[in-house]
Order: sequence, then structure tokens, then C-alpha cells
Amino acid sequence: MNSFELHTLATAPEAAKPLLEQSIKSFGMIPNLHAVMAESPQVLAAYQELHGLFMQSSFDKEELTVVWQTINVEHQCHYCVPAHTAIAHSMKIDESIITALRDERPLPNDKLETLRQTTLQMLKNRGMIDSANIAEFYAAGYQKKHLLDIVLGMSQKVMSNYINHLAQTPVDKPFQEFFWEKK
Repeated sequence: MNSFELHTLATAPEAAKPLLEQSIKSFGMIPNLHAVMAESPQVLAAYQELHGLFMQSSFDKEELTVVWQTINVEHQCHYCVPAHTAIAHSMKIDESIITALRDERPLPNDKLETLRQTTLQMLKNRGMIDSANIAEFYAAGYQKKHLLDIVLGMSQKVMSNYINHLAQTPVDKPFQEFFWEKK
């Protein structure tokens, strides 16, 4: 078992302290994921930057949620699925979307389901998607920039999901009510 410290402002490396202060400003706390990442200030900085960039991508809040949770569920991330469930609730995402993503069921909206399937295919096939699937993605109303934005979201989620697996990051109290494990 790997034991990673959950850093605080008092224990974090100096270069991580301003990053943790940013976490407090953004979330009202230091999420345990950030507390683990603080061990490497460069990792925490990269993660925060990727998060900010993905939030500014071409996706709306439902689409952001679809990309994040599709990856979290596929990676079986015990930490990120509950965390992003809480985030989805705070973003006022419809409960039917939240539940379908967590349960790996088709989404109630065809366009969002196309996004979910494309994200899954990119993830499972390491970025390789056949032309028929790309045509379906474009027919749903998405563009080339959206394919690239999925890769951006994947970059963020690979960092968090893999680090949570390595560190066995404890789920923060505000997210515990959304406990999840793969069925």
C-alpha cells in the first residue's frame, strides 16, 4: 500500500502552498486529491491548469460532466466519481444524466449519449476512432474542436484517476454521500 501524505498549508512544499490556497478559494477547502498532489507542486499546478482550461473548453456544463464522469467510471475511480457527482449537483445537472453516467446506462439525450460513446471509444482505443463513429459525432452537432477538447478532459482525468489509484485517496466528507463502486 502506498501511503501519501494529505498535505495542508503547514506541511506542503513551499511551491505548493499558493496552489493549495487557490484550492481553498475555489472549493472552500483543500480537496484530498489536491492534498495528495501537493507532494509534487508541478503535478498540482498542471492539474489545476488543465482543470481551468477544460472548464473554458467548447463544452457546456452537461457536456463537461459527461466527459468527466465517463472517464471516471471507466477508470473505476473511487474518489472522482463521488466528487464529480457532487460537482454535477452543484452545476444543477439533471439527476437522470448523473445517474445514467454512474450506472453506465445510455443517457436520456441522444447528443450527450453520442459524446459519452465517443469519449469511451477514444479512451478504450487510445484515441483511435473509426470514420463511421466520427461521422456520427459530427452528425450529432459536434466539431473537430470537440474531439480535441475530449483529449484535454482525458488529460485532466488521467492525472486525477491514476493518482487516486496510487494514493488510495480518501473521499472528502462532502462527497461521501455519493459513494460509488463499479457494479
